[in-house]
Amino acid sequence: MPGPLAGHRIIEIAGIGPGPFAAMLLADLGAEVIRVERAGAVRGPAPEEPHGDILLRGRRNIAIDLKNPDGVETLLGLVEGADALIEGFRPGVMERLGIGPDVCLARNPKLVFGRMTGWGQTGPYSQAAGHDINYISLAGALAHFGRKGEGPTPPLNMVGDFGGGGMFLALGVVAALLEAGKSGEGQVVDTAMVDGSAVLMSMFWAFKEMGAFDENARGTNLLDTGAHFYDVYRCSDGEYISIGSIEPQFYAELLRLTGLSDDEQFAKQMDQGEWGPLKERLTEVFAGKTREEWCSIMEHTDVCFAPVLTMSEAAAHPHNVERETFIDVGGVTQPAPAPRFSRTATSVESAPAWPGEHTRDVLAAWGFDEARIDELIESGAVRHAD
Repeated sequence: MPGPLAGHRIIEIAGIGPGPFAAMLLADLGAEVIRVERAGAVRGPAPEEPHGDILLRGRRNIAIDLKNPDGVETLLGLVEGADALIEGFRPGVMERLGIGPDVCLARNPKLVFGRMTGWGQTGPYSQAAGHDINYISLAGALAHFGRKGEGPTPPLNMVGDFGGGGMFLALGVVAALLEAGKSGEGQVVDTAMVDGSAVLMSMFWAFKEMGAFDENARGTNLLDTGAHFYDVYRCSDGEYISIGSIEPQFYAELLRLTGLSDDEQFAKQMDQGEWGPLKERLTEVFAGKTREEWCSIMEHTDVCFAPVLTMSEAAAHPHNVERETFIDVGGVTQPAPAPRFSRTATSVESAPAWPGEHTRDVLAAWGFDEARIDELIESGAVRHAD
């Protein structure tokens, strides 16, 4: 069977980063997602090879000129047959194009209108430009990534764009679809990366309240590289391993396998005053063997251990190979859909498409007759990459 969202139709207004990521997740889960590109993005016939952007996988692509009245009407015609629409423009842009939530919901009262911004639809920052690094800064997240004595370290753009942004947009859309199925009414989902990033910090707000996290001492806490038993260590070959031996039984296993069980200093696991010297000792120990040697000693034990792998190494690791965590689509290695479902299994239906590659097919499948499609192409309201 197709994925659990099979039967749902979703329109994605083309953007970058978190919007395409949310659309990819929804498509991975079985929804029919069409990506609406700018007409100007069509540069001629679609190349034979798939588009290289993995975030575009699993959906068809249509090109519409949203500054053309016929283009706007075309999109609204698609809205009438959709369950949801997602967009990632600054607040007010969709309204100025004539396809804001009020207009779309008037055409389809059950529509879920998902909005993705950095700062949100309201607030003093709402009209300002920004990127992941800025959103996680304002959310109170970035300040806490980094080692003692060093500045904050941006964690790629995974926390704001994808964890706090695209993932929350996908969750919000699915939740609103569930509600619309009961009420018969759509609604707007205002997803802001600063909001989502703040939510991702919930456990640390709890730790702070309980006195277990010092927000003014980056790199000295349990999970921020302060502890000697929760960190990465360099091996003799220059590769790294990760250790997360928090619980007493796991810590005991760490000491046993490193030969440190009889060292009285290591018995003071939770004495933060000892963490610095103990980390220096472990640094020396782990530097004495290669990563592969430590894998042979610690893999499949309760140390809470894993080698630190690059993307390519991860794709080739036996655990990931057995679980098919990575798949090949159109000759490109990439992460498989997640999570997994026992009855409605997910799959990637197609490789990434080029702008306008499916304009004719999408319009025909969504109820436009052939003569009308020809008119729209002739007028420039839509473009087909043929």
